[in-house]
Amino acid sequence: MRSRTLANLWCLSACHGLATAKTTSSSLRPATTSSTGPSPCTVTAYSAVAAATASCTAITLKNIAVPGNATLDLSKLKAGTKVTFAGTTTFGFAEADYDMIKVGGTNITITAEAGAIIDGNGQAWWDGQGSNGGIAKPDHFFVISKALGNSVIKNLYIQNYPTHCFSISGSEGLIIENIVLNNTAGNAPNSRSGGLAAAHNTDGFDVSTCNNTIIRNSKVLNQDDCVAVTSGNNITVDGLYCDGGHGLSIGSVGGKSNNNVTNVLFENSYILNSQNGARIKSNSNTTGFIANITYQNIKVSNISIYGIDIQQDYLNGGPTGSPTNGVIITNVTMCNIQGMAESIAKDYYILCGDGSCSNFRFDDVHITGGSNSSCNVMPTGGFVCSP
Repeated sequence: MRSRTLANLWCLSACHGLATAKTTSSSLRPATTSSTGPSPCTVTAYSAVAAATASCTAITLKNIAVPGNATLDLSKLKAGTKVTFAGTTTFGFAEADYDMIKVGGTNITITAEAGAIIDGNGQAWWDGQGSNGGIAKPDHFFVISKALGNSVIKNLYIQNYPTHCFSISGSEGLIIENIVLNNTAGNAPNSRSGGLAAAHNTDGFDVSTCNNTIIRNSKVLNQDDCVAVTSGNNITVDGLYCDGGHGLSIGSVGGKSNNNVTNVLFENSYILNSQNGARIKSNSNTTGFIANITYQNIKVSNISIYGIDIQQDYLNGGPTGSPTNGVIITNVTMCNIQGMAESIAKDYYILCGDGSCSNFRFDDVHITGGSNSSCNVMPTGGFVCSP
């Protein structure tokens, strides 16, 4: 994938001539693009997966039932391997923290036949606490580590994952596209969740230490971040439909092994029924660097907390109201961000540490419906942070 820099998006001209944000997405259904080409290794039992990945480069996984506390391990695929999910892939229950699917390799393709479903059996673990407590549960469902050399993951329909879905790290040149993540069954309380939504901490895509990575044309229905980038360079998120979660996020940044996020573009996306629209957050009393971040052509609807949120006061997962300045945030562009927040929400909220935020520009940004907006750093571009 060709590396690029987003610095040229900094000026006002970034807004001009761009398509409006997508406000519709494909209906909720398994992917309808079928795989093509030969499939010499068709696997129908979990016990045969290891042998197939060791010897085959065209693998079909058909109706695989993965036992509890076991991993569907695709992390050592041969270069150029294509894996196709077929039928329904299921997962047994175990009260334990483990990775349910692992993927890695060079020039690999992970895809699915028409109608294929990957069902994470999340309801067996959901207790309203997610990875914050309760019973032991898998913290990540689909772990992608070191997917290199223009690998592609596409056309997957995943439902009912226990907590975070995709964990993407150490990858270069990866494209993820045409994915549906449907965790709507976790919206309702259950007998263990104390009246709260049963599913919790159900991020769609968590990205760290990646370079030249694209996530596009995908749909996420969940209860946490639609996409969260915590470290990496040259990340593009394009054409996302995010319903029910926490929006499109940078962070939280600080206190991790890698705390640099540079050249990230979120564009042409629709965020609805979510706590936040666009969000950048850093952790208190830590260090890091966030630069060249662009959100453009974004529509929001029914936002319950913040339409646009930039905060530097996170501690133990929550805001303190007292920002610190160890994480530098610079060159942030918001361009053509439109939509509605609920009356209890803030349309805009910027809380930066002393001297740690600079070069913010908001052009054609109009979120209405909320109240009590607050900005201790004022972006240029004619933006008004009105209450």
